[in-house]
Amino acid sequence: MSQSYDDQNIFAKILRGEIPNDTVLETEHSLAFRDIQPQAPEHVLVIPKGAYVSYGQFAQEASEAEIVDYTRAIGEVCAMLGIEPARGGGGFRMISNSGRDGVQEVPHLHVHILAGRPLGRMLARAE
Repeated sequence: MSQSYDDQNIFAKILRGEIPNDTVLETEHSLAFRDIQPQAPEHVLVIPKGAYVSYGQFAQEASEAEIVDYTRAIGEVCAMLGIEPARGGGGFRMISNSGRDGVQEVPHLHVHILAGRPLGRMLARAE
């Protein structure tokens, strides 16, 4: 069963200006802002401005302009934070949860960029 887009989700409200955010970067098709409950010294969310629930849906349905903008926005945020290893940064983790099994809390595509300390292993091995 696919998850439909809920235009009352918190990120839709942020995009409409109904809820304030700590913007890191805004482009034509993307918005990056600091997480209100950071899990690392640097914790930024990057969302597309379009009504996409998951990365899979975004990859299949978004325009080329949206896909390029979103990908470049993620790269720009990493550069702005100084965390890109290819440019001397210490590295980062990028996470995007999708659907029930992925424990997606907000039904709007978003990636978490976490950095600023060693983050440990992401998942234990399945047995």
